[in-house]
Amino acid sequence: METVDNKMNEITSQPHVKSRSKPLVKAGILVTFIVAAVFLIRFTPVSQYLTARTLGGFLDSAGIWAPLIYIFIYAAGLCLFLPGTLLTGLGAAIFGAYWGFVYVWFGAMLGASAAFFIGRTLGREFAASLIGDRLKKYDDAIERNGFATVLYLRLIYFPFTPMNFGMGLTKVHFWDYFFGTALGIIVGTFIFTFFIGTLKEIWASGNWAELVSFKVFFSIGLFVFSFFIPKIIKKIRAEDS
Repeated sequence: METVDNKMNEITSQPHVKSRSKPLVKAGILVTFIVAAVFLIRFTPVSQYLTARTLGGFLDSAGIWAPLIYIFIYAAGLCLFLPGTLLTGLGAAIFGAYWGFVYVWFGAMLGASAAFFIGRTLGREFAASLIGDRLKKYDDAIERNGFATVLYLRLIYFPFTPMNFGMGLTKVHFWDYFFGTALGIIVGTFIFTFFIGTLKEIWASGNWAELVSFKVFFSIGLFVFSFFIPKIIKKIRAEDS
């Protein structure tokens, strides 16, 4: 009888073991993916092809497909932890201040969405299993106020790529995350692309007299102002609370 009971206990406990091990396996895959991505970008010959000169030359030869290719490179680069400033500066330098902004925004949104789904698919179950009563209230608050939370973090320039993956681990709804990101990155993206694009236009034209033009001073002013945006947002938030 004891042997039969032991076997029955083993059989009935197997689903619980499997249900607990599945989130752990997924989390292990996520960690492995992140470590492999960082290693690939930082410590392998692949990094030699991810310079502004190399990518710029490749996109210049891509013709009418350059914008679409750039958007996908931007999105993939974010998922592989390639610095967003490099990709954004590259887009502004190649496509100019205005079209550069458009393509950077689409690339950033595609990459942010992809990273979110990677984090949600591979890490959410494990993260939920670790959340105790103390942290659960914060997770529930993010779910209730997802759009406002994401918008605020984007406006104060919270590290872009870690946030993309990290939000996937929370209960925030995708569309709250999507629209919060879409709106939150507009100001910073435009300021940076406008600044880089303006300087690139002057460099390409060789007309150095334009360095003292209104457009240049305006772009510099916007760029400097961008560093104060997080403080302004935090101050407004503190006053409202």
